[in-house]
Amino acid sequence: MADSLDLRHFSRREFLRFSSAALISVLALSRTSYAYADTGVLQSAATPLGRLTRKRLDLFDIPSENGKVIRELALDEVLPITNTAIGSDDSTNNRIWYELNNEGFIHSGEVQPVANKLNEMVTNIPAAGLLAEVSVPFTDAVYDLQKPEESIRLYFATTHWILGVIKDSEGKWWYEVLEDFYQKSYFVNPKHLRVIPLDELTPLSSHVPAIEKRIEVRLADQLVIAYEGDTQVQLFRCSAGVNKADVSLTPVGDFTTDYKRPSRHMIDGNDHHMNTFNLPGVPWISYLDVNGISFHGTYWHNNFGVPMSHGCINLPPESAKWIYRWTNPVVGVGEQRGYKMMGGTRVTIK
Repeated sequence: MADSLDLRHFSRREFLRFSSAALISVLALSRTSYAYADTGVLQSAATPLGRLTRKRLDLFDIPSENGKVIRELALDEVLPITNTAIGSDDSTNNRIWYELNNEGFIHSGEVQPVANKLNEMVTNIPAAGLLAEVSVPFTDAVYDLQKPEESIRLYFATTHWILGVIKDSEGKWWYEVLEDFYQKSYFVNPKHLRVIPLDELTPLSSHVPAIEKRIEVRLADQLVIAYEGDTQVQLFRCSAGVNKADVSLTPVGDFTTDYKRPSRHMIDGNDHHMNTFNLPGVPWISYLDVNGISFHGTYWHNNFGVPMSHGCINLPPESAKWIYRWTNPVVGVGEQRGYKMMGGTRVTIK
């Protein structure tokens, strides 16, 4: 739980400095040893990694789009994040730039911070399945083991239900994983999925009476603030709905987190509106209304502090996980379809 924060004493400029410094600290503290999966290329033990989230992106010699273009980067290219910098453009809530591979700079909003951790296969799969997350920059799930070229890419920090294990005709083991929108299966390399332990699924602040918990979303500042009574206990930068005709696509008013699920394959026009048409494994979803507006983890951008969505409240996956665990109702460990009831945590969007 974070220390109490009083935003009344934070100017916009001070908050930018605060959050930028916090990010730099997080990057420094999260440094672990990586072995980039299936390539044989060892990453430095002193640097985190970043995955490019768009097809074509320019790498600049300085942290500014006014700089000289060094080279073009490609979608899903993975490079070490060797430093961070604060750009000079103070018109945006996200002024953070990443230096990649000691070569040049790119705006952080286009780079997903990732890890590359391999896992031992779990063979004891209960009937309800096991919830797991992708622990490498990306992995290609196969629809048919006889046709490995037919695949779908799953990204770091996405969550998925493991249904069982299976060995193919060449003796290679796979996890059978639920494709929860179409209710069928695909198959994933077991080394690329980390089974989420039970202690990461237990509720947070369970001793606090439900009526004392509430969340405030400030669209003007792109902030999510959690309260226990009158005490501010958590603060996250978010990306809520973009503005259309000077009105945010995120609805304002009072809501409750009555329906939650730990994973969902979201498809535009069917599940609810998203920036991208096809999003498997969206993690840690806390729905707010029947139209599908929700808090959820986001892996297709890293531009938090800037409106980016078609209505949902985008959060970094770990922040969405905190919301999921802290809010009511409590979702059972094996509840693939989540849990729905009255009495969810109060949310005010303004």
